[in-house]
Parts: sequence; structure tokens; C-alpha cells
Amino acid sequence: MSAVASYRALLRTVGPAYVLVAFLGRIPLAMSQLGALVMVSEVSGRYALGGAAAGSLAIANAVGAPIAGMLADRIGQRPVVLVQSLVGAAGLAALVAVTTPTAPAWLIVTVAAATGLMLPQVGPLARVRWRPITAQDRPGPSDQRRLIDAAFSYEGAADEASFVLGPALIGVLGVLLDPAGAVLAAAVILAVFGTWFGIHPTAQLVAKAASVVEDGRLWSVAFGVLIVAQFFVGTLFGSIQTGSTVLATAAGQAGLAGLIHACLGIGSVIAGLSITALPERFLYSTRMLAAATALFLFAIPLWWVDSLGALVAVISVLGFAVAPYMISNFALAGIIVPITKVGTAMTFLAAATGLGYATGAGIAGRLADAGGHQPAFGVTIAAAWGALLLAIIANSTLRRARVVS
Repeated sequence: MSAVASYRALLRTVGPAYVLVAFLGRIPLAMSQLGALVMVSEVSGRYALGGAAAGSLAIANAVGAPIAGMLADRIGQRPVVLVQSLVGAAGLAALVAVTTPTAPAWLIVTVAAATGLMLPQVGPLARVRWRPITAQDRPGPSDQRRLIDAAFSYEGAADEASFVLGPALIGVLGVLLDPAGAVLAAAVILAVFGTWFGIHPTAQLVAKAASVVEDGRLWSVAFGVLIVAQFFVGTLFGSIQTGSTVLATAAGQAGLAGLIHACLGIGSVIAGLSITALPERFLYSTRMLAAATALFLFAIPLWWVDSLGALVAVISVLGFAVAPYMISNFALAGIIVPITKVGTAMTFLAAATGLGYATGAGIAGRLADAGGHQPAFGVTIAAAWGALLLAIIANSTLRRARVVS
């Protein structure tokens, strides 16, 4: 089955409406952090408070994601996603309401954290649905493997696209409306499409598949490797965004930082959609190692970047290694974790990425204060080296990994 045929088969199975809903349902999470940062900073006149609100939202979401994943595995995705979508949307609206020039900082940060805790991880939960979805028509093992490859390739591309489109929507709506209006728009999108994703019939397929499979253990050495791997790629994201912002600001083009960072996502989307064309004999562990090698090699030139044009060129190329690396990690998790724990596993990986992002941005920011964009990009290179070293050391472990009962 060719890559194009695989994507067509997926669309025939679930219909284009589900693909659209699952994509739009993850946009509010991508909008929330930047939306909080811009809105709180502008209203309060304090960038430090804006950063604190955005940071608390991101960290709380990283903490809450695995908890929501565990609940989804136990009681089903439908009730968890419905509650998170409605309460998360209300939280975004509440954050707008409490963000006033005279509001105490603790109140804004607390509401931001409570909101982040409830925002659903639609992307990881959508990944969980594909295995039972592709099993509906009882395809042969080879065809199902190709369909799952296509599904995970699409999900990786969709995640990257959402983290390009989300911040872009905040920028556009912030101009057309204002930052508060942009955050309210995120709340509306979440209430509509998050709820729709929750009630979609595919949510019940996950519950049925889990009910007929014996329970098993989540944690293993291989799964721990994947957690660390996602932490490294999150660190790479955070440090790149920080370094790009520093260089763009130094060049007098601070407003271009978001668009420059989006170049990383464009290459990643293209690579993510293409990876399903790889032959089945190219194992996920091998793909992870190859992608980690590319991450490191493509990141090295960042050390010598000193102009926005050069930065765009290097980041665009680096993006082609990002999606293959992440897709391999999530696909491996789907293989080595029992189906009754896959929701938990996917949200743990998402949480590790978020914590890595916060770590990378924090370390790169401190180094940038002292030495500009170059040491910030040094964090990016170090994260890519860590990803490569981990892939080399753990390759044989991941090759042998099977579901732990």
C-alpha cells in the first residue's frame, strides 16, 4: 500500500470531518501559552507577569496531561475530554476576566495555572484512537502497519501545523480584535471542537478495544527512554524559540520571531507527511536514530548564525528532522505500552515535551542575557546531541522492546 493510498484509506475509514475536528481541537492549546503571555503583558504592562502567567499555564498543563491520560484509559476519553474542553474554555474566559491593570499578580497566575491544568491534550489522545480505528475493517497485519504509520505521520504533521497556526492566530486576532479577544476565540474553539472531539464515535472504539485486552505495566526501560527523548526535543523547541527571539530583537525585527520559528514547523510538517513512504523493514528504533543524527547535524550550523536570513535557512532545514524523530517516539510508545495504558503514555510524552520546552527556554534565556543568541542556540545543539547520544545508547533496547505485561 502506497503512502497516498494509506492516507486515502484513513480518510475513508473516519471521514474528513473527524480529521478536521481532531486538528482544530488541538489549536487552543497551541494558542493558550502565547495568548496568555501577550494579553497579560499588555494589560498589566509587566512582561515578567506575562511570562509567569504563560509559564504557570504550560507547567500546569504538563502536570495535568498524564493525569487526564490515566483517567481516559480508566473511564474512557469521552467524559474526560468533554469536562476538560468545557472547563478549559471557561478557564480561558476567566483568565481574560481577571486580567486587569489592577488585578493582583497571584490571582492572574493562579487562574492561568488552573486553566492549564484542564486544557485537553487532543493530539496525544487522537493518536490513541488510530489503532482501533484502523482495525475496524480487519486489514492484514502489513496493511494495518502501513495505515498506523500513515496515521502517526499525519498526527506528527498535525501537531507541528497546530503549533505554527496557533501562535499565528493569536497574532492575527490580536491585531483584528485585541489580545483578550484572541484568548476568547481560543476558548470558543475549544468549547466547540474539543467537545465535538469528545463526543465523536471514535472515542468509544478506544474504550471497546481496551475492554478486551488484558491490563499491563506502563513503565519500562524503553518507555523511560522515550520520555527522556521527548524532553530533549522539547528543550530544542524552547531554546530555538528563545534564540530566534533574541536574534530578531537584536536585528530590530522582534515581531518576526514567531514567523521565523514557524519555519521549523513547515519543514517538520512536510517530513511528517512523507515518512509513511518508508519501507516497513526500516524499524522505528532505526528511524529514531536516523532522525536524531539529522537533528544534531542540522543543528550545528546554528552556532555560526548571525543574520535572520541565515537563521531562516538553518531552521527550515532542521525542521525536516523534527517530525520523524517525534513520530518514531510516539509510534514506539504505541508498540511497547499495553493498549489499556496508551492514553497515559501519549500524554506523558506530551508532558515531557512541555517540560523540556520550559527548561530549554529558561536556560537559553539566562544564557542569552549574558551572551546573546549564540549561547542560546548552544542549548539547542546540546539538546540535539543529547537526543543522538540517547538514541545510540538505547537503540538495542528499543529494538527488543515489547509490551510489558
